[in-house]
Amino acid sequence: MKKLMQFISTDSRRPSDELFQIADRVLPGAGLGSYALAHDVRLIYSHGQGSRIWDVDGREYIDYVGGAGALILGHSHPAIVQASTDQMKCGAHMFGSLNDISIMLAERLVKDIPCAEKLIYATTGSEATAYAMRLARAFTGREKILKFEGAYHGNHDYAVVSCFPRESGDYPLGVADYSGQPAATTSTMLVCPFNDLETLGRVISENKNEIAAIIAEPVQRIIPAKAEFLHGIQKLCRENDIVFILDEVVTGFRLSYTGGQGWYDIKPDLATFGKVVGAGGPMSCVAGRADILDLADPNSKARSGYTYINGTLHGNPVAASATLAMLDELNQPGIYERMHAFTQELCMACQQILNKFKIDAIVEYTGSLWQILFMQQKPVSIADILASNQDAMRRLDTELLRQGQYVLPGVRRFVSAVHTDQDIEDTVRGLEEACRVFNKSG
Repeated sequence: MKKLMQFISTDSRRPSDELFQIADRVLPGAGLGSYALAHDVRLIYSHGQGSRIWDVDGREYIDYVGGAGALILGHSHPAIVQASTDQMKCGAHMFGSLNDISIMLAERLVKDIPCAEKLIYATTGSEATAYAMRLARAFTGREKILKFEGAYHGNHDYAVVSCFPRESGDYPLGVADYSGQPAATTSTMLVCPFNDLETLGRVISENKNEIAAIIAEPVQRIIPAKAEFLHGIQKLCRENDIVFILDEVVTGFRLSYTGGQGWYDIKPDLATFGKVVGAGGPMSCVAGRADILDLADPNSKARSGYTYINGTLHGNPVAASATLAMLDELNQPGIYERMHAFTQELCMACQQILNKFKIDAIVEYTGSLWQILFMQQKPVSIADILASNQDAMRRLDTELLRQGQYVLPGVRRFVSAVHTDQDIEDTVRGLEEACRVFNKSG
């Protein structure tokens, strides 16, 4: 930690109360997005190393947010730092033409992603899903996209339809989650319950000539897809000439080296990846069938069917260099087995603590994703989550923040490849104290 601190200017290190005053003045809600922690637990990052982060006041946390799951190798991994630094010396940003590192990474990703024949770069997961939907519409000549209730596919208007429902919807009608969304987004988005092939089949039969694509996640929030459900989607798409988009923004290179595709043995038409393909930096991509992705060929701008794809940071060389280093590390023998075994051990230990304090909750996990849910059995759809005690879940999670565990209340957690046995001990100890406080608070 001392070595890391040498690179942080002491002139820039202000106490949190001063920084929060500035943030309250210049940022809406003193936030960088949609998350707002309670004032007594909110924090301002200073730095991260391995599986831990520190705030500007010097408090240390076990990090289970992991950059929304993108930091599979934790913070400041030496190989990633070295690769990024080396590329920075050669240039941080190019635009308008190819760079050598982005070509090398594209070759590697096409080899490693099961469905990939070609790929296009983007900058964020949201951008990737938006491009995938656009390509599907162009390829099929249809307008509607079918998604599953409660699924998060990014922050663009088509994605935030029935993403945060207050109750289960009237399928297949979608509901705009927030103000500012045009009516076209809800009228062209169809919604079905997750893990429900019967309802999906009915909706497709009623709308099959209008559906351009079905987009689904292998793990929706913390809810794993049933294998027969994903295979059923794949079959229905092939039978009805619908593009199957697998959203691997979270599961790509996390569930396994081959992501959800390898985990479930499926082959979508397109797959979207988020900042994991930038090792946490500004890089994402859409991979899949060449005949679909070739619609974005810049040499075809004058031709019918051309689909516009462009972004200033697409193929960013620093992110590409970091990703190549990350992929080399993830290819080391046993890394996924260790990460999954750690998650299982952690979750079993946490379940024992919950049982000890007679707290009516389960620890749900798939691969290296996990979360404490106030319910009795594994969820199969967002309806199960809505029926659970979400207030109690957020209260316990908030107490865990006070115990030095960086979690976002009510949101899934991620284990990285660099979490340690000491992290398990400290997590269990913190959960025990959090449960004690939770029970006293009623």
